Amino acid sequence: MVPARLTRRAVLAAGLGGVGGALLAACGAPAAAPRRVVRAVPLGVPPNRRAPVGSDQLPQVDHIVVVMLENHSYDNILGTLGRGDGLPRGADGAPDATNPDGHGELVRSFHMPTPCQLHGKPSQTWNASHQQYDRGRLQGFVESASGPVSMGYWTGADLPFTHSLASTFPIADRYFCSVLAQTFPNRRYLISGTSFGLVADVLPHGLPPGGTIFDLLDAHDISWKNYFSSLPTAGVYVSLLARPSITSNLAHVDRFYADCASGSLPAFSIVDPNFGTQSEEDPQDIQYGDVFLSSVVRAVMAGPKWSTTLLVWSYDEHGGYYDHVPPPPAAVPDAVPPDLAPGDVPGRFDRYGFRVPAGVVSPYARARYVSHVVFDHTSVLKLVETKWNLPPLTHRDAAADDLLDLVDFDGSPTFLHPPALAQPANPALRAGCEATGPGVIPPASAVIPSR
Repeated sequence: MVPARLTRRAVLAAGLGGVGGALLAACGAPAAAPRRVVRAVPLGVPPNRRAPVGSDQLPQVDHIVVVMLENHSYDNILGTLGRGDGLPRGADGAPDATNPDGHGELVRSFHMPTPCQLHGKPSQTWNASHQQYDRGRLQGFVESASGPVSMGYWTGADLPFTHSLASTFPIADRYFCSVLAQTFPNRRYLISGTSFGLVADVLPHGLPPGGTIFDLLDAHDISWKNYFSSLPTAGVYVSLLARPSITSNLAHVDRFYADCASGSLPAFSIVDPNFGTQSEEDPQDIQYGDVFLSSVVRAVMAGPKWSTTLLVWSYDEHGGYYDHVPPPPAAVPDAVPPDLAPGDVPGRFDRYGFRVPAGVVSPYARARYVSHVVFDHTSVLKLVETKWNLPPLTHRDAAADDLLDLVDFDGSPTFLHPPALAQPANPALRAGCEATGPGVIPPASAVIPSR
């Protein structure tokens, strides 16, 4: 195991330095929980049993692009969007969700004073996330290691491109992260349908028996790339970075923009931000993430292959920020139990994590649509499996929905000509908050005194 005192980015960078350094150098009352029956789905069976494995089942789509930011809940980013199941509001129209602070007072939802965040808070560790879940009551956010900042949120004035994107293209207001835990476990679900026991941001060696989506694509000669700005998502399985079949498909994000422009995108790709400046993890200025998301989406829409591209955008986990929708039960992915350390709360991989912002960008996307279907990160795997008729990697992606509720392939594409979207934020206008801090947290107006 990796010492806990190391940051997760330092851990991953260290792992890359050992096996891939040359590559880097070169390149209120909570809403009722959704009712959901979790049924076991057999492995080894492709979505279309009558078609050959590896055969194309969605001819309208040639390229699937995934861009995943970090550490924000649905309510924290899209809670004031005005569409979808956002933050609960009071009689005055303002968000009025509250959480007890453990000292007899309540902290009400509040607009964050600046685009910047606290250092090291809020918290989305296994223990903190389970305390926040609070057996479905969602009253443990402020009392957890997150503290009062967990009740903060941003608006379209802070994230103009993100809100414009979510107001134009379809979004999913029941897209949950895959596990009540941190980034590495959730990104493992994105590429393998399981965290393989991981509940924290550490990098033990080993790979799940079912492998990763990269292995599945390679086995059927389907092209892929993981474009990265600082670190690739593929590195959450550090063992992958010792395999030439993986490292040959890692490329710097500059290559992504070039491939978009030349019409050379692979069939499947993941595009990673600079995790130190653009991912929106604390204590970053979230407006740099708005700029990054804009650059990726605009590159796809401006490219010659826009007509056959489907982009999925999301966040890896909630970051410890409040969300008012309890995560529902989920299919247990495999027989590997959580690798719990002394002091960790008991648990299983039988429940999703909190909601995160997510949507689809495609010519065939449903205009201004909100999907209420339950999704998680393994829905991306299910989309890939549906497209190329591939068998699932685990019971989680076998049971997942494939995101196709967000598109309509029956009629003419609504967005064949890309729509105009708002310009992204300009972080320079409020430069310096990463040095000066996010302001007073919580603002006095957000604290409801005890009576």
